[in-house]
Formats: sequence, structure tokens, C-alpha cells
Amino acid sequence: MRGYFGIGIEGASKPLNVGTLFRSAHAFGASFAFTVDADFREERSNITDTSKSGEQMPYYHFPDHDNLFLPQGCRMVGIELTADAIELPSFKHPSQAAYILGPERGNLSDEMQEKCDFIIKIPMSFCVNVAIAANIVMYDRLISLGRFAPRPVRAGAPTEPKPEAHYGGWISRTRDKRKGDPEKFRQAPPPDYSVIDGTLDDDDA
Repeated sequence: MRGYFGIGIEGASKPLNVGTLFRSAHAFGASFAFTVDADFREERSNITDTSKSGEQMPYYHFPDHDNLFLPQGCRMVGIELTADAIELPSFKHPSQAAYILGPERGNLSDEMQEKCDFIIKIPMSFCVNVAIAANIVMYDRLISLGRFAPRPVRAGAPTEPKPEAHYGGWISRTRDKRKGDPEKFRQAPPPDYSVIDGTLDDDDA
């Protein structure tokens, strides 16, 4: 699966929830995890983070939203139940994304929501545990962007094979300016750079 993602929580205060979230992030292949304005005992989070995710992927602690920074090109995706949030089943995940959840007993701050490129919500009747919400979003990203066999019409295992991976085709690059003119290109294509000895005739140079 191309791209990368990180996941974090703002205002975390319960270390067991943070440990569970980071363990799940590690299992789903997150590239990094982070907290913003967190207040919890980090050693306590190891009780539920049995995979020791901090030794397997980078962990960042940002003191507040003003000091939060992300890799270039990374899109911030807030997970919050707001009236105009995008429903998760209809959301196209960015290939480079950082997901941020609010605290256990609160919402994403207005300042954090302003920083988000998108706000998404899980279509549920009420809020669930923050770690569970994170798992749902990461699973949706996996099935949306991952390469899997299509679901069958009837119940049961897939009836079609997993689609083949597609890679970029061979690209020939030439200094010949004639490539900008299709007609001239057809009349005199660029020289063959695949000769065994790596040299060109005088007519081709």
C-alpha cells in the first residue's frame, strides 16, 4: 500500500487508552504516532501497549497545537462528530495523512479543527472509546487503500483473485527536441539508446 499515515490524540489523559491506540497503530502499519497537549504517565501506557510500539515507530509529543508540525505534503484529518463532518464510508483517504482524535471526555479543540484539512466522523448514534474510534478509521483506510480481492456478491470467501500490482511502464528519455513535435517524431524517431556498446552513430548524436 502506497503512502503513509500517522495517528495521534489531543489532550490525552488516560494512559491505558493511549497505549491501546498506539499498539493498534503499530499493528495497522502506522509510520508514526503523536500526542498534543497530553497529560498522562507514559510508563503507564506500556501496560496496554504490549507491542512496545515506541520502539518500532517514531512517537512525537507536541506541547500544543501551535507547535504541531507534520511532514511536507501530509494532510491532517480530524476525527470528530460535527454537523458538517464527512462520513467515514464516503471519505477518500489521502495517501499521506495524519489522523487526530480528541480527548477521552471532550472534543477536538477549535484550534485543532482549524488546522485540519478534513474532518471525518464515524456514522454512529453516540461516541465510542477513543482507541476504538481510531481502530475503525485505520481499518477503513486499510480496506480502502489496500490491495485485496473484491468482496463476492454472496456471503463467503472471494471468488476473484487479488488484483495484480501495476507498476509504471518503461520511459525513454531523450535530449532530442524533436519529441515536442509529433509529426517530426514520426518521421525521425529519437535514437536507440539500447545499443550494446552504449555508443551512437554520428547520424544519431
